[in-house]
Order: sequence, then structure tokens, then C-alpha cells
Amino acid sequence: MSTAKTAAPTSSLTKTVREKHKEYLFPAIIQYYAESIVPVEAKGLRVRDADGNEYLDFFGGILTVSVGHANDKVNAAIKAQVDRFSHVSTLYPTLPAVELAERLARLTPGNLKQSYFTASGTEADETAVMMAQLATGSSELIALRHGYSGRSMLAQSLTAHSSWRALPTQVAGIKHAMAPYCYRCPLGLKPESCGTACAKDIEDIIRTTTTGRIAGFLAEPIQGVGGFITPPPEYFEIAVGIIKKYGGVFICDEVQTGFGRTGGKWWGIEHWGVQPDIMTMAKGVANGLPLAVTIATPEIASALKTLTISTFGGNPISCAAANATIQVIEEDDLPGNAERMGRVLRQGLEELQRRFPKNIGDVRGLGLMQAIEFVVDETAGDRTPDKAMCNRVFEEAKKRFLLIGKGGLDGNSFRIAPPLTVTKPEVEEALGILRESLEAAGAK
Repeated sequence: MSTAKTAAPTSSLTKTVREKHKEYLFPAIIQYYAESIVPVEAKGLRVRDADGNEYLDFFGGILTVSVGHANDKVNAAIKAQVDRFSHVSTLYPTLPAVELAERLARLTPGNLKQSYFTASGTEADETAVMMAQLATGSSELIALRHGYSGRSMLAQSLTAHSSWRALPTQVAGIKHAMAPYCYRCPLGLKPESCGTACAKDIEDIIRTTTTGRIAGFLAEPIQGVGGFITPPPEYFEIAVGIIKKYGGVFICDEVQTGFGRTGGKWWGIEHWGVQPDIMTMAKGVANGLPLAVTIATPEIASALKTLTISTFGGNPISCAAANATIQVIEEDDLPGNAERMGRVLRQGLEELQRRFPKNIGDVRGLGLMQAIEFVVDETAGDRTPDKAMCNRVFEEAKKRFLLIGKGGLDGNSFRIAPPLTVTKPEVEEALGILRESLEAAGAK
């Protein structure tokens, strides 16, 4: 049965919002689709636009709406906190903030215990790098190609995507190692016989391009903006071992992978069996409210000796939302649901790969963090990124009222990441729409 529907006529509100966005906001702000949608309300996995169209949301505000839009329990916590008080800054301890910090100390791996709250993932990564430098007395840092760390000068210097870097590197001492991108191995090797050479090369980078003593290694367990690049099982054990050998600490960026997203576990890095010294998180922590966290071991946390403050960090409303979000994730076993529904989603995507072997080059990811990469002709060995095909399928999916994300250095990958509350019928609905969209776009 076809999932194609007729979109409602474009309303005057939609036209006005689009025009005012173009006139009053920075033109560089990326917007999805040839004709952007204007969301006005949402519930669960359904988003309604100003024209009355309803979409199935399989991107969740960039992996941020972790327990569904307008979750009743989270909303109730927000409303109750608004009625009490909304802001005092970090100059005063608040119950929502200390409750959240205690929860995170319990849930995070290893000896991570003390948190610093900010308002965005960019700030969380900034804080983590500063703490690594203070704790080690070194300044040089290893990051990964295809990684994304945010918008600040430091974050752009850490980021290894030319399309997301507005200026040349402004922060010295950052070296970019090869990404564990098995589908496009930078060394031209095969995963079954490479010996994880990309991880081992980190030692050569340290010995040849740094002073030989580093502050740390910042990496996402699965590279989000990079197109959900997923490392092989042994990667982090090798990479972090080398980092420790040269005096560095491991900063794990869980901004996209955290809170059960990867299925079966709370944190992405737990799939690789390595314990971070510092962890950053944002996005899914508060179901859409602005909040980010840098959590570290007590030894590292104590390295900051000067005065510090974050005006909006630990905002009581955001922390109340985070406490309620985490409670829902725990009570409803959403990491378990992410594992189960992620398995259904992955099997469906692999079936699409078999149906369209020419254009779907790779399917990868964990849990409810899955990607499709489009290429010119996988059957002929031509893995040239096919951004045009990706865009055609993307637009066809929108016509059928499915929202998904894009990523990858060449913009040729889908990022498919619904809220953790997704059900099997919703996964199957999305897979059906994707199949029809691939057919409509001419994929083979």
C-alpha cells in the first residue's frame, strides 16, 4: 500500500514564517528541504506543521527528543518547576541541579562523579578540554577526522568537517587522527585484516606532530555529524591505551550517543568497554531543553582552582526536565527498547540495502542510531558519494511525511534516530516510507 499523501496547501502562516526567517535570521543557518516545514506542535513521534500536515519524526530534533515530544511526565516536571522559580544561576545550589548531578554520578561508568553544567554541547566540550589541560599540565589534544564538536573557536578547531568550519584553525595544538571509518578506510585496508591500523597510527601522530606529552583525546563513540561512523570493537581499547601511554586523558563526547541511544546500555562508549576520564553530554539529557554536562573524576574536577560560573548552567527548569527525562528512561527501560527497536530498524535497513544494492553502499550504527550511505554504484565498486541521490530520497520521504536527518562529509548519508519511545509499528511505517521514497527517487 502506498504511503504517499497529498500535502495541505501552504498557509499564510507558513509563508510569513519562512519570509521572516529569511529576513531576520543569519542566512547561513541550515534548513532542511527545498521548502522548509514550519512545525507548530508535536506529541510523541508526530510533528504537525503550520499547514496541518503530520509527520513521523525519525530524527527527534537531532537526537534530542529522547522520550518523545511533549512527554507528559517531563512536561509536568517543567511546569511544576516554573511555578516554583525559574532561574538563580550557579551562585546558589538548587535541588534540581544536585539531584541531577547525583543521578549522573550513579549512571556514568567508572569513577566519573562531579559535574559542571552548561547550556550547550559546545560549552561542555570546551569545559572538558580545559579540564584535561589543567589536570595534565599539557595543552596538545588529539581529535578525529569527521568529528564534530560545536560552534566556538575551540570547537571548530576540534571539528574536522570543512563545511562546518567558518574560519581557519584558531586554537593551536590540536591534531586530527584518522577516523575509524571502515567503509572508507583512509588506509585502503579491510576491517577483517587491518589490525585496527587507524587506532595504532595515533601513536605516530603523537610522536611526530606533538611534544610527546598530550592533554587528551576527544572522540565520539559514534561520530554523529560524520554520518554515524561506527568504530570496530577493538578501536577504543587500542586508541585510549596509546593516549594514556603519553600522559593524556580520554574525553568521551556522548552528546549524541548518550542516554540509551545506542541500545542496551546508557552510554555509547560502554559498547567498547573503555572508561572515560571526562564525559560530555547534551541533546537527549533534557528532552529538548537547553542543558549540557561535563562530568569528570574527582581528581580531574579538582584541577580547576580559579573562580568559575555558568549563568545558565544548571538552570532549575532544564535540570527538572533532565531529572524527569532520566526517570522515564529508567522506569520504561528505554535503553532496552532502543536495542529491540534498533534491531528491527537495522534489519529493515539491511533489507533495503539488498533491494537497492547499487545506491545503498553502507548501513551502520547501533541501537536507534542508524545510517544509510548513498554511493554511485556499489555493485560496480564505485563508492563515489552520491549526494544527489541522498537529497532526492530525502525529499521523497518528506513528501510521505517522514522526517530524517542527513550527515557525512559529503552530505550523502541519512541519520535515522527516532525518540527512544518508538514502537515496532512506527519503525515498520518508517521503513515502508523509506522503501517507497527510494523507489520514487530512482534508486536501484
